[in-house]
Amino acid sequence: MSRDIHVTVAAIVKRDQRFLLVEETVAGRLVLNQPAGHLERHESLVQAVVRETLEETAWEFIPRALLGVYHYEGASGVTYVRFAIIGDVGAYQQDRALDAGIHQALWLTRTELMARVADHRGPQVRRAVEDYESGRRYPLDVLAPAP
Repeated sequence: MSRDIHVTVAAIVKRDQRFLLVEETVAGRLVLNQPAGHLERHESLVQAVVRETLEETAWEFIPRALLGVYHYEGASGVTYVRFAIIGDVGAYQQDRALDAGIHQALWLTRTELMARVADHRGPQVRRAVEDYESGRRYPLDVLAPAP
């Protein structure tokens, strides 16, 4: 039996009581997600989350800690393993074009985000916010690549 397994990363950023999110089109539907994407060949997980955050939001991402590793089955039967990484944002590249499919980056309070649960790309969006708010943190060095 063949299974598609996708390794993804997501940036969890909270600033001034607001979370950084993206509004994107997925399968013809406008959804909310943390800045996220797939790990590319020859790229570390930390490099991937920095790249994806910049591509999707125009914000430079500064990784600080691992929030968690999440496993879930997508509606299409694809298995996703998502590494959620907490960080801060640095410079904003105002003139940078966002990735195709991304409508905008936005900052929402937890209340605003939870009022739009029906718009979440999947259960991982809510779970990451809940885990972040609970204080869950792991050192980034647990993600060190093999020598």
